[in-house]
Amino acid sequence: MARLKSFSSTDRPTLSAVPLRRATAVLALIGIGIAGYLTWVHYAGLDPVCVGGGGGCERVQSSRWAELGGIPVAVLGLAGYVAILASLALPEELGGLVAAFLSLVGFGFSCWLTYVELAKIDAICQWCVASAVIMTALALVSAARVLRGAGHAARAASP
Repeated sequence: MARLKSFSSTDRPTLSAVPLRRATAVLALIGIGIAGYLTWVHYAGLDPVCVGGGGGCERVQSSRWAELGGIPVAVLGLAGYVAILASLALPEELGGLVAAFLSLVGFGFSCWLTYVELAKIDAICQWCVASAVIMTALALVSAARVLRGAGHAARAASP
């Protein structure tokens, strides 16, 4: 006879984790949209559309800082957002940790890129700022998921 697998509390999200998972999905999809657009602009050889003009986006996207090891930064962002979205398919505890790790690395990278925009390129790309804001929000939501999961596990373990 087939034996049914019993699920532990870490295999499926708790009811309180659902809004954080939804926020992760929405933010990751927005990030995929931004990074996907910048990736398309890069490979199509186009200038990104920027509100208010000023040429900041074009300067940033055409700078030597727009690639890392020959890979466009937009592609790295796209891969990061896709990986964060994919982490939702993992069991909650592991998925939360993976999303937190990826989003915190992305947050750090976004901080460095913002520094480069301000200090080295002397231009701001609105799309890059939007991506940095989304990655910051993902880092906060992912940290909340991990902390909520740790609190839930501690409550379940206490007598």
